[in-house]
Amino acid sequence: MAADPTFVGLDVGTTGVKALAVSGRGDVVARAEEAYALSTPRPGWAEQDPEDWWRACERALARVGASATAIGLSGQMHGLVVLDGDGRVLRPAILWNDQRTGAECEEIERRVGRERLVALTGNRALTGFTAPKLLWLREHEPETYARVAHVLLPKDFVRLRLTGARASDVADASGTLLFDVAGRRWSDEVLAALELPRAWLPTVHESPAVSGATGAGVPVAAGAGDQAAGALGVGVDRPGPVSVALGTSGVVFAALPRFAADSAARVHAFCHAVPGRWHAMGVMLSAAGSLAWLHDALAAPYDELLAEAAAWPPGAEGVAFAPYLAGERTPHADPEARGAFVGLSLRHDRGALVRAVLEGVAFGLRDSLDLLRELGVEASVGRVSGGGARSELWLRIVASVLGIPLERTVADEGAAYGAALLAGVAGGAFGSVEEAVARCVRVRATVEPDREWQRAYDELYGRFRSLYGALRPLQRA
Repeated sequence: MAADPTFVGLDVGTTGVKALAVSGRGDVVARAEEAYALSTPRPGWAEQDPEDWWRACERALARVGASATAIGLSGQMHGLVVLDGDGRVLRPAILWNDQRTGAECEEIERRVGRERLVALTGNRALTGFTAPKLLWLREHEPETYARVAHVLLPKDFVRLRLTGARASDVADASGTLLFDVAGRRWSDEVLAALELPRAWLPTVHESPAVSGATGAGVPVAAGAGDQAAGALGVGVDRPGPVSVALGTSGVVFAALPRFAADSAARVHAFCHAVPGRWHAMGVMLSAAGSLAWLHDALAAPYDELLAEAAAWPPGAEGVAFAPYLAGERTPHADPEARGAFVGLSLRHDRGALVRAVLEGVAFGLRDSLDLLRELGVEASVGRVSGGGARSELWLRIVASVLGIPLERTVADEGAAYGAALLAGVAGGAFGSVEEAVARCVRVRATVEPDREWQRAYDELYGRFRSLYGALRPLQRA
């Protein structure tokens, strides 16, 4: 192996693929991004052509992967890719944000039993997961369903094209609702209850394991779903720091030493990308997405809006924001929830609205952190990532609402960076995932809570918690 090997992380996202070349010291030496289209053929539907993913990955790898000694994969979770016996794609992939499967979710909880489903899979049946999509296909497209021979997740389709192997990893498989998360294997009990063939599902590996090789002999790590890989990328490989992702969605993610599911499944419990470890996470659907919505509506530069928000004190003199623009997952699991501003007065300007959005998202993240603490998570510090983490004001608000310091890492590259670390383990440069994280992930700055703000937000949090219940009857009118 070369003295300074290069590992490539490939993240198959919803809007495009990102490829990173990372050195053995953890430095990013090259990056490439390739976009592809999202199809919404009906309201609430979201689909993509898997071949678009592969073509984008080929282009990205051509730009950064020429000298790669190993490749790691990550990608959007929960998507359904169905292939026939010859490996041909049967229909567009149904994605994680597709909402068509409400009836199928009810059917799954009826067949398996809600409590048993949570005990086995760590989760309730939600429209985003893979299993409801298979049941929808059986009911609504029986001719296609009859031709299914293989079921893959998005990044695993790319693996098939890259290596010829039909394989997945325990972290991504945890999001299918077909996986025994505590046992780290496919659940024969759930498959039997849903009448789904075990033969359709790929071989499952631990995330740093070699799952196959390219035609040129480059080993390909099993990889992980985007949240587990992203957490590795900021150093959350063991209990301790929590990952706080301020992307389009917002995630608070904690590594667990053992499987622990919330009995009400208000947070997700999955296998981690570290062998022998699990993780729990709360997910809010509109985090930085809420700010992007307001930015687009106001048609003003982000810097200008954030400067105006900074002029307002905590609570913005009574205006509050419920960040449920696309429904919500944690803690409400309600696709019909909707966003709202409340408490507006003639004094409030657009800066007050922006401040309320920043605070509403921070309170939503606190919902998740409080639930993780109920599972025994002791969070003393957060590692931040995502586009929202570029705002010093927002980080100061989030740190004050959560009551913990927030750390920025040198490399803020998301799931692709974590996938590259897994490639480094698969390629033999690191003896373990923990060693890869210790050698490559470095903290560059810390944002401390503002103690006065923290006291104010502790008082305001109760008001935020009352918004969902107060607004719910209006949302269903």
